[in-house]
Amino acid sequence: MVEEFKVGDLVWAKMKTFPPWPGKVCRPPEQLKKAKNKENMLCIFFFGSNNFAWIENAYVKDYETNKEICSKGAKSNSFHDACRKIEEYKEQLEKGEIPPDHPLLLEETPTEEVDDSGGSKEEVKEDKKPRRGRKKRSIEENGEDAKGTKEVAPKKRKSNTVAKNAPEPKPSSSSAGSAPSPSNANHMQRKSAVANFLDRPNTISKLVDLPMNIQHVSQTLKDKNITPSSLKFGFLGLGHMGSGIVKNLLNSGHKVVIWNRSTEKCRDFITAGAEQGMTPSDVIQSADVTFGCVSDPTAAKEMVFGNCGVLQEITAAKSYVEMTGIDSETSIDIAEAVGSKGGRYLEAQIQGSKVEAQSGTLVILAAGDRGLYEDCQSSFQAMGKHSFFLGDVGNASKMNLVMQLIQGVSVATLAEGMALADRAGLQQRDVMEILQLTNMACPLFLEKGNGIIEGSFPTHQPLQHMQKDLNLSIGMGHQLEQPLPLAATANEIFKHAKRLGYGEHDVAAVYIRARF
Repeated sequence: MVEEFKVGDLVWAKMKTFPPWPGKVCRPPEQLKKAKNKENMLCIFFFGSNNFAWIENAYVKDYETNKEICSKGAKSNSFHDACRKIEEYKEQLEKGEIPPDHPLLLEETPTEEVDDSGGSKEEVKEDKKPRRGRKKRSIEENGEDAKGTKEVAPKKRKSNTVAKNAPEPKPSSSSAGSAPSPSNANHMQRKSAVANFLDRPNTISKLVDLPMNIQHVSQTLKDKNITPSSLKFGFLGLGHMGSGIVKNLLNSGHKVVIWNRSTEKCRDFITAGAEQGMTPSDVIQSADVTFGCVSDPTAAKEMVFGNCGVLQEITAAKSYVEMTGIDSETSIDIAEAVGSKGGRYLEAQIQGSKVEAQSGTLVILAAGDRGLYEDCQSSFQAMGKHSFFLGDVGNASKMNLVMQLIQGVSVATLAEGMALADRAGLQQRDVMEILQLTNMACPLFLEKGNGIIEGSFPTHQPLQHMQKDLNLSIGMGHQLEQPLPLAATANEIFKHAKRLGYGEHDVAAVYIRARF
């Protein structure tokens, strides 16, 4: 017998090819397409993925009654994360911290970074749940000034050793990175001197992200005189790179359907003529060829294999192009999954930064289905100045990691040279002027060198994405038993700069680590 549910009920909902997933019956958002047979359909909000979908009533079960059955067996990390979030939501309901008819907006659930390949990384939203019984405390060290004071992350349980009238410390800029979670105050006191050194500098420059004029057509794009394809293209991810790419696709006359985890980024593109899909699977359904461009391999696999993901709507008439900076193993996994459903797959790795993405001067490294590569020529022409076809799936990912390794080591070398010049009392502008007259002069060194001198590090290519690519290239070296000592050292330097809070800044911010 089919159960009856009302808005607000917690349920298990099952979609095709997916296990039952924790969700909540809700009112459909305005952007969600109307169900074909609304009488037998329920609008479900899926925890973890933050997606909405229409599900047949017969495939919806009561959450509490079926919890033990539906949560059995080996499940993915995203499934366990979704179960954790629905339990937290249920606990809030029981405590009366939110009303039963709470709309469960997406802002309730903290979202992880995704963006954009190059795309910007999505901002993590603060958890707004009331935290009961928590107090902040500060550790004062003997003989250490105010700058050496470290803020200790609050514990879940109130400790008996904390004084009742202990003053609450004001948040300092040095706490912008990952806050330490020590087991006790004495341990924190012993390591504070080292931690204070590692967490320098205390002031992190604020990022200023200038708005992009989507409707502005660059002279470079005009000179290409592109004849747009008759195919409809989908694009998943509007980060640093994705935004510029979609801008040029629209301005060159292509029909584009877009999706982004943060829907606010879609508004200007919709005004410029793009369509919007509520989920990645909606975009696949609407488009002939869909591009994916997010932050890392984990985000790419989640978008393909996750709930309401790419695979759900892949057929023999659909094609998928992966532009995320990933390793060859991840690319092969995605290719096999798409191929198993009859779809075509192409990896199209991109060389360039946010500036090249907006100007349409990227270099595209492709591998996979040759026919799909030819079908994408008009879109590749809008995105970049040249595209290469490198054969079998995996070759483009490997080539991209080689390019990123060379670039990452080079930027770290430049940063150390500029730091040494500053320490020696030399003018950094003189260094750049002399370098420009030598055979070392190149756009990369000139751009990053000037960025180091200015010190603001506006994001052209996020530092954390470079560190991710260095890490992937080192992994490739391990598999091939190829020593990469310079890449390993550069990776540690970028990793430390990321810890200092400069992950979302430009790669030139690695200078901060080199200088201190």
